[in-house]
Amino acid sequence: MDIVLLSLLAAGLVTGFSKFSIGGMGLIILPIVMLAVPGPAALGIVVPMYLMTDLMAIVMYRKNIQWGVLARLLPLSFLGVALGGWWLAGVDTEQFTLMLGVVIIAILLLGVWLDYKPTNIMKHPLIIGITGLLAGFVSLAANAAGPLLSLILIEQKLSKEAYVSTRAWGFLIINLVKLPVLLILGLVNWQSTLLSLQCLPGLIVGALIGYYVLSKLNIAQFKWLIRIMAAIAAVKLLVFS
Repeated sequence: MDIVLLSLLAAGLVTGFSKFSIGGMGLIILPIVMLAVPGPAALGIVVPMYLMTDLMAIVMYRKNIQWGVLARLLPLSFLGVALGGWWLAGVDTEQFTLMLGVVIIAILLLGVWLDYKPTNIMKHPLIIGITGLLAGFVSLAANAAGPLLSLILIEQKLSKEAYVSTRAWGFLIINLVKLPVLLILGLVNWQSTLLSLQCLPGLIVGALIGYYVLSKLNIAQFKWLIRIMAAIAAVKLLVFS
């Protein structure tokens, strides 16, 4: 088995597990794909792969979607995608990754603090809308929206199934908005789509593992695993980028 196929299967496995369980593993997935396809072309493989997995999660958890949360989250995310595309033209990558790491840590610490000082601030439409704006921006600019969306969604007091379903719908819509930009840039094409399809066996196995793990977690364990993944993502951005 060559390194390209092995990398794509591994990326599919991690993606399937992430999308069907705790999420927030985008910062791991993209480097795995880049072992097979270096540079920005890796985004052309990752986005179709995400679309396939989001569709699988939506079908599995179709009765658990929370449309009210998405209605507050998504409108500004579209603006974020547009700003992300514009900003990529002259970005200082180091400053951006540091900023994103700080934002993730701030939201993480706020969520922990709210465990001990409960309030509905994280359910405020303005807070959710700003998170959507940031998520759209970093989704296009750095494929790193997962930790942001994960942290804001767990503070909506959703069930595990509603979290997975709402998160999948959110990313499906954001990735569909990103798709024309990637097509125009030539990053998504017939060849990249064929490579994305090679991830499918890994996606299915990862999804089954994620589904099983999700069923075994209670809500407190689920919340803390999401926070741990977000913290790991922040450390990667701040220290290893």
